[in-house]
Amino acid sequence: MTVVRAAITQTTWTGDKESMLDRHEQFMRDAAAQGAQVICFQELFYGPYFGITQDKKYYRYAEPADGPIVQRFAALAKELSMVTILPIYEEEQTGVYYNTNVIVDADGTILGKYRKHHIPHVDKFWEKFYFRPGNLGYPVFETAVGRVGTYICYDRHFPEGWRELGLNDAHMVFNPNATKPGLSNRLWEIEGPAAAVANGYFVLQPNRVGLEDNEYGDEAVNFYGTSQVIDPRGNFVGERGSGESEELLIRDLDLGLVQEMRDDWQFYRDRRPDSYGDIVAP
Repeated sequence: MTVVRAAITQTTWTGDKESMLDRHEQFMRDAAAQGAQVICFQELFYGPYFGITQDKKYYRYAEPADGPIVQRFAALAKELSMVTILPIYEEEQTGVYYNTNVIVDADGTILGKYRKHHIPHVDKFWEKFYFRPGNLGYPVFETAVGRVGTYICYDRHFPEGWRELGLNDAHMVFNPNATKPGLSNRLWEIEGPAAAVANGYFVLQPNRVGLEDNEYGDEAVNFYGTSQVIDPRGNFVGERGSGESEELLIRDLDLGLVQEMRDDWQFYRDRRPDSYGDIVAP
């Protein structure tokens, strides 16, 4: 039996980038002190959720996937021997930006990245103003804690990507979010467990929490937190996170459950890709 101790975090925008970076460094140090071997932060972790508005000033939050923020946390990952998933605003080149997860191994090596594929553009989620759709597929990375894949927020509504990660043999998938009350509440409760069961892996979903009115005033939304960890049978691992306040969640993942679930339910054997043509029709 292989047990991995995993951490996910949720917090509210402090009002400035430097204090957000410091806060997340402290999350890592606190997680390490509790024995965590892997950690994932919330979507766009060092800034506000700027999709609330369409304002070009937020382009300045973008930086390269090997830029100063990633280098800082890669060095910390090495110091703490902790696999780290960093949800950043990526600048590929001037004017070309992505919503990206950077995956850093426990020795500080930057293994690669995932770019958010599905980009919403609805009230207070004006993401097409900021991001191009992802173009790197659905990579799974062999890390010090096992086979790790990632998905990002709105992606979770699309089962096809979850399945791609399963076909690439992910054993745990980290899905950082900035999710607010409204139509998504019930989906938040069911989509993670459904993905975990359908694909036989752990799903870990950090979410922002609290009101970012220090940035957006009356336009701010109140992110509902409730970050969650789900096992391959669709059960929550421990309690869900707070709906109101900052939290560091530490959970133990028994990776033996991945093999057990896939042995019990032969979804990969019995799937029929030859019959699914309409799914990928333009």
